[in-house]
Amino acid sequence: MIARLATRVRALTGWRAHGLVLVAGLIGALALPPVYGSPILLAVFPVLIWRMDTTRGWRGAFALGWLFGLGYFMGMTHWVGAAMLVDIAAHGWLAPIAVVGLAAILGLFPAVALALVRPVWWAGHPARVLVMAAAWGLGEWIRTWGLTGFPWAPLGMTWMPFEGILQSASWFGVLGLSLVTALVACVPVLLEGGLSKRTALILVLLALSLPLDLEGLGWARLVRLEGAGTGDEAPLLIARLVQPSIAQKEKWNRELMVGNLRRYIAMSRLPGMDKVDVVIWGETAVPYAIDRMADVRAALAQAVPPGGYLITGAPRVTGEGETRAFWNSLFALDGTGAVVAMFDKFHLVPFGEYVPLGDYLPLGKITAGAGDFSPGPGPRTVTIGDLPPLSPLICYEVIFPGAVVNRGDGDPQWLLNLTNDGWYGRTSGPYQHFEIARMRAIEEGLPIVRVANTGISGVVSPLGRVLSRLGLYEEGILDVAIPRPLQDRTLFSYFGNRIFLALMVIFGGLGIFLSRKNFSSTRFSRT
Repeated sequence: MIARLATRVRALTGWRAHGLVLVAGLIGALALPPVYGSPILLAVFPVLIWRMDTTRGWRGAFALGWLFGLGYFMGMTHWVGAAMLVDIAAHGWLAPIAVVGLAAILGLFPAVALALVRPVWWAGHPARVLVMAAAWGLGEWIRTWGLTGFPWAPLGMTWMPFEGILQSASWFGVLGLSLVTALVACVPVLLEGGLSKRTALILVLLALSLPLDLEGLGWARLVRLEGAGTGDEAPLLIARLVQPSIAQKEKWNRELMVGNLRRYIAMSRLPGMDKVDVVIWGETAVPYAIDRMADVRAALAQAVPPGGYLITGAPRVTGEGETRAFWNSLFALDGTGAVVAMFDKFHLVPFGEYVPLGDYLPLGKITAGAGDFSPGPGPRTVTIGDLPPLSPLICYEVIFPGAVVNRGDGDPQWLLNLTNDGWYGRTSGPYQHFEIARMRAIEEGLPIVRVANTGISGVVSPLGRVLSRLGLYEEGILDVAIPRPLQDRTLFSYFGNRIFLALMVIFGGLGIFLSRKNFSSTRFSRT
């Protein structure tokens, strides 16, 4: 049956072939949060492989990868269109263009990856499943840094409901988990012929056992690390997370700004404030340049717990006239309203915080303010008074694996992600963003605190377990004990993506080697 299906897929031409590839990519996005439809990948990746068998040269492989990526990324990042609907009059017309345009750009990454492996592709050969897995991993790795980088929701995140499997991210990161996932998704191809039934069955069972093996190893890690403590360790600190759930269209309304700020302060001062070490607000929760407005800082002092601190996002302005610059920043204030620490966002959102090639493109950014934001120097460890040192991450800075901590200026003991997902409404975007933050906690072995204006806010343990959360568009506060980091650093925190890159080379090299073992066979061919 699979052999007949493979023959029919390869035989398609014209719009039918293109349509199938586009739809396969679109359906493949259902494997990601919040759907987690992992089994759908067992149908999607074979289609990609069988169509790859029909390509001629790198151009055909590039076109195939781009078309598949167009569908896949439209399904993954459809939420970007919701950001254009916040101000429909000004940006509503851009919604479909933004969704398709972003997907078209992101589709270049799988396109390049398939074009690069096309010279070593042997149509019909079982070993090409290894080459395809390596190609997918290559595309995801390039996506972490190519064209400013946008590694949103890698394929490995399909396993987020499985706490055991997730632990493997502490060894080889989410990209390594994506590599394994792509390999498993390709296994139906092994049943199409070219191998004896016994050999094919053994290989399929071995491949399908990989997630089970990772789940078992992961649970062993969970049991070992959770049992290592005495159970009475003091938490790292006690924090109050404030989520007022202010709609994005109201956030920068000048008539509502003062009322919104008073709402933040009132929620911060609810009973129990004297029992927390720090109150935390989300990204640009304060719509004023705190460093230039003493009266605003005096008002914010009301939200500082006794002997503690307030951490909030706010814009920062430096210079005057032609030298004036804007920053998306984090401020920490003490009980007197004095700024005791500050951090500038270093990875800015294209078209949200700056316009690439702004001198040539007739477009403006969609966020408030006329000027572009300036980038900060990069990730760093920040110390706020007597609080444990932390690594701040503003908005989507949390999506970059291996780039959320700078241990050169000290080891942080927790990660703090201030964000505002109010742009994306009730789409999959906020759910995916929260799950991405969970993955960083596992990779780095650090707890992560996430505070979002409209949600999802919460605390995640260094093992990736959600300890407390406020749902999307849920108004409220969370008084939470932040757990301590793992005693021993993770492999990923030492080596970053290098272990994944080694695995990718092994997968690809083994696939090429096994393919060459059949060069004299008429059963397999490059076309």
